[in-house]
Amino acid sequence: MGFWTLFEVASMPILQVLIISLLGAFLATDYCKLFPEDTRRSLNKLVFVVFTPSLMFASLAKTVTLQDIISWWFMPVNMGITFLVGGIVGWFVVKILRPKPHLEGLIIATCSAGNVGNLLLILVPAVCNEDRSPFGNRDVCNSVGLSYASFSMALGGFYIWTISYQMVKSSAVKSKALEAAEEFVSKVEANSNLDATAQTQLLKEKKEEGAITTVATKEVEDPEQHANVSQESRPKQEGKGLLWVNVVAFLRQILKELMAPPTLGAIAGFVFGATVWLRKLIIGEGAPLRVMQDSIKLLGDATIPCITLIIGGNLIGGLRSSKIKPLVIVGVVCARYIILPVIGIWVVKAAAKLGLLPSDPLFSYVLMLQFTVPPASNIGTMTQLFDVGQEECSVLFLWTYLVAAFALTTWSTIFMWILT
Repeated sequence: MGFWTLFEVASMPILQVLIISLLGAFLATDYCKLFPEDTRRSLNKLVFVVFTPSLMFASLAKTVTLQDIISWWFMPVNMGITFLVGGIVGWFVVKILRPKPHLEGLIIATCSAGNVGNLLLILVPAVCNEDRSPFGNRDVCNSVGLSYASFSMALGGFYIWTISYQMVKSSAVKSKALEAAEEFVSKVEANSNLDATAQTQLLKEKKEEGAITTVATKEVEDPEQHANVSQESRPKQEGKGLLWVNVVAFLRQILKELMAPPTLGAIAGFVFGATVWLRKLIIGEGAPLRVMQDSIKLLGDATIPCITLIIGGNLIGGLRSSKIKPLVIVGVVCARYIILPVIGIWVVKAAAKLGLLPSDPLFSYVLMLQFTVPPASNIGTMTQLFDVGQEECSVLFLWTYLVAAFALTTWSTIFMWILT
């Protein structure tokens, strides 16, 4: 495959995202008025509760078996490395450039969580279909490549809806807490100008102080439970008792994150895909409940278009009011398209030398691509859910996806050269 042929293949999924985003932006303009903020918020909740879990379940149950999970054990490890390295790089970007506190989680999430789902579902089969593809027989490459990409998408969804979800959620809580603190300070300053007694003033301050945490946490809605995000009171214990309380609180938080609808969809997909008799119930021409799988897949197919339209709609507000620093955009772009791909090459080559990977070069190619793709579109869903940094997220996505057309092409060429 020549460079320009590969450029065309790699740029097609990126162009699709940009075109649908522009449509969403147009629908959200004052001229069109068909996609206002309330509509985007409601659609976003549907994406979170219905469409994304359906996509996770349908892709996993159909394409991934227990044998695949065992054979491809290094892929979850590889993806964990991408999140770890990307998170560390994002943390350095935050510490060096010092963005506003409510954007810290967003920046770290965009550096660590890549679009390892729908882009690979388009890119890998497209590379396989080329006449001069370096990955062998077209039909075999297509079938195996689709399984790799589907497994990657499911794993990515699991990581994104646990790790990245918590990052954005924490930033939202911090942002609301700071807003409540600023409001409290302004009230205290206003009260200090009144001719109130010292005792009355102290009582007011204590009352306001006690309300800060409640105000800060109540304003952040936990979408999957529609409950308030609040800090539970911890008993004051010492020694082993305090350690046990911390362990229980940590496990409870992990369990709560695993109960997010997309994560539940991924877990259910793994169970059905890995269990033969459950798989035969819904997968295949003779499956008695195949209509269930078809219906779930139909719902899942709406995920990517809806997310992309929402990102485009938020872009209008972002271009108007976003105050994100240009250096932050540069930092995220450098993290995703320079630092991570270089580390990805080193990780995959080291794993291959140690005999940890299957002999199929297409598997190694997919692992390398996981380090190179633009940020995961689900991050936009999270910012919308928690009402934090939606406009800034859309601006970041605009620039990272524009650069991705060239970066993906260049790195794909390098990856194929290394593997063949």
